[in-house]
Amino acid sequence: MDEQRIKRVQPMMDRRFGMFIHWGLYAIPARESRSEWIRSVDRVTTEEYQQYFDVFNPVDYDPKAWARLAKEAGMKYAVLTTKHHDGFCLFDSQYTDYKATNTPAGRDLVREYVDAFRAEGIMVGLYYSLLDWHHPDYPAYNDAHHPMRGNEAYKHQGEHFERYVEYLHNQVRELLTNYGKIDIMWFDFHYDEMTGEKWDATKLVKMAREINPDLIIDDRIGGDIKVDEPVYYAGDFGSPEQMIPANGVCDYKGNPIPWETCMTLNDNWGYSERDTNYKSAKNVIRMLVECTSKGGNLILNVGPDARGNIPERSVKILKDVGKWMKKNGESIYKCGIAHYPKPEWGRITRGEDAVYLHLIDLNQDTIAMPNFPYKVKFAQRLDDGARLSMDEPWNVGSYEGENIVFVHTPPFPSLDDADTVIKLYIEK
Repeated sequence: MDEQRIKRVQPMMDRRFGMFIHWGLYAIPARESRSEWIRSVDRVTTEEYQQYFDVFNPVDYDPKAWARLAKEAGMKYAVLTTKHHDGFCLFDSQYTDYKATNTPAGRDLVREYVDAFRAEGIMVGLYYSLLDWHHPDYPAYNDAHHPMRGNEAYKHQGEHFERYVEYLHNQVRELLTNYGKIDIMWFDFHYDEMTGEKWDATKLVKMAREINPDLIIDDRIGGDIKVDEPVYYAGDFGSPEQMIPANGVCDYKGNPIPWETCMTLNDNWGYSERDTNYKSAKNVIRMLVECTSKGGNLILNVGPDARGNIPERSVKILKDVGKWMKKNGESIYKCGIAHYPKPEWGRITRGEDAVYLHLIDLNQDTIAMPNFPYKVKFAQRLDDGARLSMDEPWNVGSYEGENIVFVHTPPFPSLDDADTVIKLYIEK
């Protein structure tokens, strides 16, 4: 991966923890396990889906509250779905009437989001689906995902696909010019023959880079980010979904590359009233620590309801994560791979002048790290600053190994249930 891409993506990677927001008309049907894919799964026609457009009116939408919640949770960047696969736009595009300003909402919801998150010092990202099940020039009959796939009445739809590509480019230009400087452009997604230059990808990314040379772009337009010389439009970071790779994300030579896991807080991206299978704050904290220890980011999703409210359960979990981050965020932000084997008791992250031990599964009061590659000057518990002893235990006897670092851990009753962090000051 070239140095220019690494430099461009670094500000996002330093932040480590982000908020993904999936929101649109699909918040109204609120069906379990279908959410934003309801049109495709249930083969819903444009005419049937119109009922949601006609009543979309998020009267409780307060992006300032969303931004405050993200900040309280310790999230440093955010990405909002400006247009999902259904083609509905949350922004006031001049190229379509299928937008929030023409619903009872009557507002440019993206404008308010950008202003609110930027005011809180949170890096601003916009999601844009390359797919569009509403546009008349998007292929339907032979498409793998279109709601009208296999429907003879739509057999000739998409014959003028070049008009849709022009539409796509025009809307991306709008998003990158009408809202000030955008930090992240999160495209979704390529499949089958709908990949790369099918979207006129080189021209699309060139246009985006001309508007903002520092723009960070994901890897879902097409191309392989893991090869020695990725194609121009391959993106700046990998984007595994709903899983954390066992060894992070590396190129084909085994070298780590920037990556971000996108993860739902329950089982759905969009709002689903019956989906109560939420991850706990402990789960989220441990996922974030795991991603960081492997050199990656975690962008965690929330799905606001049709009135514009982030579900109370989501709010509670994020606030609890924020309490941990307030005390231990130092071990996450601007941290990464420690280049030491994963210990049985947890994870390790590395900062500029410190190594952080994340005690997750501890069953003894002293831990030993043989052949530790750092010279440690001092150890303390991160959440309260208490000094920890590094004396060699009297009973280790003929313990074999060189450069063994011993750390006497905090008392078991005082350990954080999610993760107790020990900071080791190291010599550079």
